[in-house]
Amino acid sequence: VQLQASGGGLVQAGDSLRLSCAAAGRTFNKNAMGWFRQAPGKEREFVASITWVSNRPYYTDSVKGRFAISRDYAKATVYLEMNNLEPEDTAVYYCAASSRGRPLNDDYYYTRSASFNYWGQGTLVTVSS
Repeated sequence: VQLQASGGGLVQAGDSLRLSCAAAGRTFNKNAMGWFRQAPGKEREFVASITWVSNRPYYTDSVKGRFAISRDYAKATVYLEMNNLEPEDTAVYYCAASSRGRPLNDDYYYTRSASFNYWGQGTLVTVSS
């Protein structure tokens, strides 16, 4: 299974970017796909995820209202539309996919990195002030 992320770049504060991540290779049971990011000197953090069948999105608080995650079921691709970017959004963004089922009573299962078992290479997003 390969996750191919693209769309990163250098932008100014207030600009927009759209990240894409396509899943390729052997067929696997996608329960969710998502995006995590790691800023210099910081730990990797959750950004957004979406459940594959029910199409339910999750966001970290700092991106709510600015970022939108979506998925194309037929293309096995997840997108992250990032608007009104801020310098604090500067990071390497990683695409991830999970074939693991969400445990009952764990509504935020797909907001944790440990829940994802496939990872793509990162794509760098740099936001200048």
